[in-house]
Amino acid sequence: MSERFVDVAPGVRLWTQQRGPADAPALLLVMGAGASGLGWPDALVDLLATRHRVIRYDHRDTGRSTWSFDEDPYPLTALAEDAVRILDALGVARAHVVGMSLGGMLTQLLLADHPDRLLSATLIGTGALSELPYTHPDGTRTPPEELPAVAPEVLEVWSRPAEQRGLEAELDQRVEHWRLLGGDLLPFDPEYTRDLERKVIAHTGHHTPSTAHARADYAGMVRTEQLARNAVPTLAVVAPAEPVYPPPHAHHLGQVIRGTRVVEVPGMGHALPRPVHAPLAAAILEHTDR
Repeated sequence: MSERFVDVAPGVRLWTQQRGPADAPALLLVMGAGASGLGWPDALVDLLATRHRVIRYDHRDTGRSTWSFDEDPYPLTALAEDAVRILDALGVARAHVVGMSLGGMLTQLLLADHPDRLLSATLIGTGALSELPYTHPDGTRTPPEELPAVAPEVLEVWSRPAEQRGLEAELDQRVEHWRLLGGDLLPFDPEYTRDLERKVIAHTGHHTPSTAHARADYAGMVRTEQLARNAVPTLAVVAPAEPVYPPPHAHHLGQVIRGTRVVEVPGMGHALPRPVHAPLAAAILEHTDR
């Protein structure tokens, strides 16, 4: 395992970590909004590292990377270009890319704008960057903006103003957030979740929540035509308990991104608890082996 800081823009340095054989095919993990690279649990990373040189990293304004949004705001599209800069700095010509939540949108931007850098793509817990409607099994069509929305209880948490809390109060808030994100099909383990968030906080060096990505400009993200021409092998993961991008969002991805396969991970929501590690890793590895 090795750690390295990568300069991706003037004054912006990102923390990266690599696990697995140096000569194995690279697999880049792209986390969601406001989430450190440690949001990919060690146990899941280790499963993927049996066959890959796994790279995880902290986005700008998360973890040990530069927190600069307040002084130098950036659009969300800059985060996709950061991923390319990381591959450049680590000497990776092409990588398998796995993106979750906002990371799944950034992976779609890579599919559209930098397809030559991807060996494959896996999309988890995300929505399509396309204006094409979803076609239901009966042939009826629904515009993307009318597909099922974020669960009200998650929206309520997101709508609360960010505040500076004591450490234990911040941990309480994060554990409750992950309980909601995990959905209601798998048992929730609060101690496991609290331990993971303690590691994230220790890694970051403070427990101030990051709000930069929620405030960043979302403009310029749609890639309807490019995704319809996609030639990179792509997998969309169906999470039946997903409260942020509920079904049929993953099947919508399968329709709008050319050549996408769709696989379900039983019980999964918008989180990575222990019960999903083995089936999710198996799905990803089966895809990258193709």
